[in-house]
Amino acid sequence: MRLSVLPLLLVASLLPAQTPAKPAAKAKPAAKAVTKANPDADAARKVLQETLDAVNNAWFGQPYQGINAVQLQGTLGISLSGAAVNQKVDSLSQGAVKGNSTGGQANLRVKSTYFANGDFRTDLAGDFGTLLYTRRGNRGFLYSKEQNAYTTRIDLAPADAPLTYTSWFRQTLNDIKAVYIDAPTFSASQAGEETSEGRTLQRLVFNAPTAGWDAKKREQSVAQSLGFWKRGRLEVAIDKATKQPVRMDFRNDEQGVHTRCTFTYGNAGRLQAIDISNSSRGFEGPGWLRVGYGGDGRMSNLAGELASQDKKVSFAMDMNWTKATGAAELVAVPPAGATKRGREDMETQLALGAASRIFDLQRAGLNLRSIAIGGK
Repeated sequence: MRLSVLPLLLVASLLPAQTPAKPAAKAKPAAKAVTKANPDADAARKVLQETLDAVNNAWFGQPYQGINAVQLQGTLGISLSGAAVNQKVDSLSQGAVKGNSTGGQANLRVKSTYFANGDFRTDLAGDFGTLLYTRRGNRGFLYSKEQNAYTTRIDLAPADAPLTYTSWFRQTLNDIKAVYIDAPTFSASQAGEETSEGRTLQRLVFNAPTAGWDAKKREQSVAQSLGFWKRGRLEVAIDKATKQPVRMDFRNDEQGVHTRCTFTYGNAGRLQAIDISNSSRGFEGPGWLRVGYGGDGRMSNLAGELASQDKKVSFAMDMNWTKATGAAELVAVPPAGATKRGREDMETQLALGAASRIFDLQRAGLNLRSIAIGGK
């Protein structure tokens, strides 16, 4: 799972322009800020850096050298039992209305070819609509079958996009490093050691306090949804011998996220499974992630599930990694007769459709905030 898919953009235009009415007197040099040394924090960040390096080498590393494309195919499903829907109706009406629902669900089928350099073609179909999204170099389009419309104004790949997945995974881990190690957002500390199953575990804590949970908040931007991991409290237990994570506790009270993950490893230290104890708002219950590998040592399938008493979110994805010589499989054109639209209009219509579907699931009892219309 890639934690940071979208880079944060710092917009210089948010800063007010300053134009002095007359030449200002020569200012004295500003005093340099003095940063007090914190050996404990420095040691914690150093251990986390070693862990990211160990993950890079064991989870990814050599099997992906020279690999520049991956084909993905799978499904994502959200299901709610009739009991969950009826309970929500009863709660909202304070008992005045009795629900008679058989349940709610949303399913999505995904088929995608994604190059490490950012070129891709993705076909999505399901309860959120049918979409074709493709980019090759600086050209591409997003097409909606329901709207019979498309836009050619797309986001471009990063200027420093990698050429192979060896570099792609390293960049992903660097995204984590930038937030937890390099930036001052999180305070860092060591939390002692413990022994588990014959292993000595070193515990680290990274903390960036958040606001509290707002039960009335029904929507938020895409950036807020995807960036939940950039604030909160992370405690990670690391095997001192292998430097690999064994247990991770994370919470972000503002987003209602509170999860514990336990990691299991197979041959050559590759990730085999993650068992999840989820205490997140409205979705308390167990979960899991399983990784399968081919004879080449590369991930061949990825599946996972989060479940509570009356709700379940699950996905299953097959992966085929290749050394593609070109991007001919990405070539596509919008269907004849489709209407060309501006990006803002297209995104607003798509967000309205998604928000409507999410609202249906919210009413059925799923703790999932809608996309803020007009917000990124």
